[in-house]
Amino acid sequence: MNKEIIPIFFAVDDNYIPYLAIVLQSLIDNSSEKYSYEIKILSNNIKRRNKEKLKKFEKDNVNIEFVDISKSINKIKNQLCIRDYFSQATYYRLFIPELYPQYDKAIYLDSDIIILSDIANLYNIDIDDNLLGAAPDGIIGTIDVFKEYAEKVVGVKSYKNYFNAGVLIMNLKELRKYGLLDKFLYLLDTIKFAVAQDQDYLNRLCKGRVTMISDSWNRMPIIKEVLNRDKLNIVHYNMANKPWRSKDVLYNEYFWEYAKKTEFFEELLRVRDSYTDKDSAKDALVIENLARLAQFECDCVGDDRNSKKKQNWLTNTIKWRYYEARRNRKK
Repeated sequence: MNKEIIPIFFAVDDNYIPYLAIVLQSLIDNSSEKYSYEIKILSNNIKRRNKEKLKKFEKDNVNIEFVDISKSINKIKNQLCIRDYFSQATYYRLFIPELYPQYDKAIYLDSDIIILSDIANLYNIDIDDNLLGAAPDGIIGTIDVFKEYAEKVVGVKSYKNYFNAGVLIMNLKELRKYGLLDKFLYLLDTIKFAVAQDQDYLNRLCKGRVTMISDSWNRMPIIKEVLNRDKLNIVHYNMANKPWRSKDVLYNEYFWEYAKKTEFFEELLRVRDSYTDKDSAKDALVIENLARLAQFECDCVGDDRNSKKKQNWLTNTIKWRYYEARRNRKK
């Protein structure tokens, strides 16, 4: 009997190979023999030795294919906004519907996550004829200036409907009918989103046609309410919350649990142990600087929403992170 195919897409460059390997380890350890997992890695000139390292994860019901997306991305690379630790790879997911017309549905995953249950359960969530299934963005929902940014600049009705694009159920059939890629390319010429880049574009383009799913499928360490493992499906170590950089990241034990099973374990331990106070201070400023940018974007747009008191961009959350970093430097 043929097994149901679960198409799963990642987008990486050479720098993220170790982290993708750990994601694959967690995916496979929680997989089921009932399904065939077709993993597509969208990339631009990944080194052969890195491909060989990832191909080792293949098994009877897990196939790994590398997809060179350079021709597609090179046409627009000069128009793409890149900042901080982001690369062009963050935009690759927008090409998936057109690259794979044989699929009606797929999963997209970032490579700074850990999977703690069968990814097929995510794939099997019914999103009807909506374009995407996604979880609310934890950072947007935690910091006031980002709430304002989501509503005022991106244009979603409520910040609670602004989703994180690191874990997506993609209705490829409907996305093709909608013309997502053409609409994105048009917006790329008319609007520049510098805060969350392709995620902002997706929220703008797909608003009103998104099935909001539980954040247990995209749980971020910035949300301090701790979930037990039996309630977690995916942990997303986004922004500066990287367990390979700091020992204090919430849910870091799950990352190291799977890292130990890969050839990259010792390498990543060295990365973590070489993390300095200077690195910590730099990471602590990431959200602060991003909030400053979001506030500037908000100030450049008129506001016809219901009257609200204007929030200071330096929220209590950002202050807390700033002073926490200062305390850590003094230790």
